[in-house]
Amino acid sequence: MASNFLYSTRDHKFIFHDWLDSRKIFSYPKFDVSEMDEVNMLIDMTLDMALKVAETVVAPSNDDGETIGVKLENGQVKLPQSFHHAYKYLNANGWGTEDPEDTVVPLMVKAACKEYFGAANPSFISYVTLTGGAARLIASFGKQEDKDLFLPKMHTGDWSGTMCLTEPDAGTDVGDTITKAFPTDTPGIYKIKGTKCFITAGDHDMTENIVHLLLARINGAAPGTRGLSLFIVPKVKVNEDGSLGDKNDVATVSIEHKLGLKGSATCLLSFGDNDGCEGILLGNPPDEKGAAEGMAQMFQMMNIARHGTGHSALYVATVAYNNAVKYAKERIQGRLLSDMKGARVPIIKHEDVRRMLLNQKAILEAMRALVFTVWYYVDVLMYSPDEEERKYAQKQIDILNPLAKAYCSDVAWELVADAIQVYGGSGYIEDYPVAKQARDVKIYSIWEGTNYIQAMDLIGRKWRMENGQLFAGWLAELGANIEKYQGTTGLEQEFASLQKVFGQVKEIYKTIIEYTGKDLRLVTTFATRVLHAVSILYCGYLMADQARVALDKLSELGEVNSESTFYKGKVVSARYYINNVVPFIETLGSIIRGGDTSVLEIAEEAF
Repeated sequence: MASNFLYSTRDHKFIFHDWLDSRKIFSYPKFDVSEMDEVNMLIDMTLDMALKVAETVVAPSNDDGETIGVKLENGQVKLPQSFHHAYKYLNANGWGTEDPEDTVVPLMVKAACKEYFGAANPSFISYVTLTGGAARLIASFGKQEDKDLFLPKMHTGDWSGTMCLTEPDAGTDVGDTITKAFPTDTPGIYKIKGTKCFITAGDHDMTENIVHLLLARINGAAPGTRGLSLFIVPKVKVNEDGSLGDKNDVATVSIEHKLGLKGSATCLLSFGDNDGCEGILLGNPPDEKGAAEGMAQMFQMMNIARHGTGHSALYVATVAYNNAVKYAKERIQGRLLSDMKGARVPIIKHEDVRRMLLNQKAILEAMRALVFTVWYYVDVLMYSPDEEERKYAQKQIDILNPLAKAYCSDVAWELVADAIQVYGGSGYIEDYPVAKQARDVKIYSIWEGTNYIQAMDLIGRKWRMENGQLFAGWLAELGANIEKYQGTTGLEQEFASLQKVFGQVKEIYKTIIEYTGKDLRLVTTFATRVLHAVSILYCGYLMADQARVALDKLSELGEVNSESTFYKGKVVSARYYINNVVPFIETLGSIIRGGDTSVLEIAEEAF
């Protein structure tokens, strides 16, 4: 097979320079940069350096993930040496799991850098990002001695981290977890006994220790998710002085042989087979009613991981698109229907190939707009000195997180299929890169809670928050913004279309509320399609908003400027998305309002 990392910083620079209010984020006391020229210089320097690192350091490891892969030898997972090199380089040069207090750029800019690294080798990047998530949990909920013991080594990348939720009989339904924790004579230390499966980066040989953040039920705690606690469970015990002690009775039983991401170790781990596994409790033990704090704590990491999963789907599909564009420009095939006696032409001249490429370009840009809108609000939440700003940002994140995860990872699979179709028969051959993207991208709709779980999070949880006022207020604000820009010169039709489908989404919202009181099975039947309708509407608005900015830039630059083609492309992407993707909301609305009960009525024997 042949991977081919093709990427650009251009869309990110548009997002940060022209579209999102980067100056506001950089002006917060954490960064204290208010001059726009300096802001732009920092952004450009950071993105350009990150892309170079992705190209020269990370991308060369991608093929090794496929050809060498992950090996389990004598109970130890071994990774290709190129993974070791990339991991050490990123951590040694400030691109890895640094202390958040040491960051000099906002999280949204760092996220763009991680996008390049993940695109360069999607099997590799989880070893870095999971460590960051585990470290944040310890920083948020650990005692000071826990932070002092684990965080320095995790921030340098000397130790890595994971999250351990899934069990053989407790996947999506985490409340069925049977891993147990038993108190010891040492306060805060528990004996852990159980099995966890599908643990990404659960074992490897790149670091001297792996710090698992593990959910378990303390003996006697309440059933279900309410009784789960969170524990720090290192692969190797850590002495009080920070040195490594004895092994912690954590065994790698097996590794999964997967469809894609073959360089990412997905492990079945056994804890306490010999009664020697110890875990450090994060937070407090269960209260007198058996209620514990573990799920609330873990959701901090899960929410970031869910958003990151949607982002991952975006960058894998982007690599497929970039390669499809390159192939379409080089592949000579057929003649134009308008000139059948003329010369053979590159396939990018053919209308249906252009349709597939523009479909990918437009939806990918919509996905990136959604993902980085969330990252923007994460920066506001993390760094704004204004409490009201932080509260507003949290509300936006609450609504947008399931959209970013589920919509992006659902449509990415379809976009990679388009990329394969552009290649024709060559796309189905492993000698070309897009076959690998197809195998790699599928997992993201399953990771971090299947996309049905995200849909139910949206309509079953987020719609109910603040007695329903959170989502109602968000929807009203979106409608006001669409109304505000009606009649925008050059985008009249597009904003009129958004106004029309906004009414459809309001009807969908009303219908689901009615179903809630009528038959909850109808809510679950249509949940995923509701999430898609809301996502498409919001992405349509974001694309129109980007097109407004692009039109303003075009009026400044003039027709002959070298940047004009990019901005014209942004406008065309928005028009395509709004005129070709957004109308699907009307179909979804019709289906949902129709309330078809076929799913509920069909006998299981008929499947």
